[in-house]
Amino acid sequence: MNKHARQLKIREILQQNSVSNQHDLLQLLRDSGMAVAQATLSRDCAELGIIRTRSNGIYKMLCPDDDADKIIKGLVGIEVLSINSNESCVIIMTLPGRAHGVGSWLDQKKSPLILGTIAGDDTVLVIPTSILNISALKSYIHKNLSKK
Repeated sequence: MNKHARQLKIREILQQNSVSNQHDLLQLLRDSGMAVAQATLSRDCAELGIIRTRSNGIYKMLCPDDDADKIIKGLVGIEVLSINSNESCVIIMTLPGRAHGVGSWLDQKKSPLILGTIAGDDTVLVIPTSILNISALKSYIHKNLSKK
């Protein structure tokens, strides 16, 4: 099965089922007759912009619509606790377990100010394309993520 068809199936499964993690999604894909490697599924989720959100203590994977950018910004912004920088990088502190989602969302924005992100459990390291842009990068992140 090609990539486009596989990603359509992933969207369909997420719309029709309450899926809490990639392991469950992988099992649902297999149940539908589609053999997918975990690494491939992970790449597909990143490309589709799939987020994992928590509501009332229950996690759920969501595939955002193109119009949902404002909603996602609000959800991601709630997860951000602080944004700090020094002369060479920006650090975003998040709620526990939410750094990956924040980093992934930032990566999807494809800002020319960001070379890349590295996410831990509650910390995202944002690496600028140039240290000369630290101030602009910090402002960009505040504008796109901060709940303040």
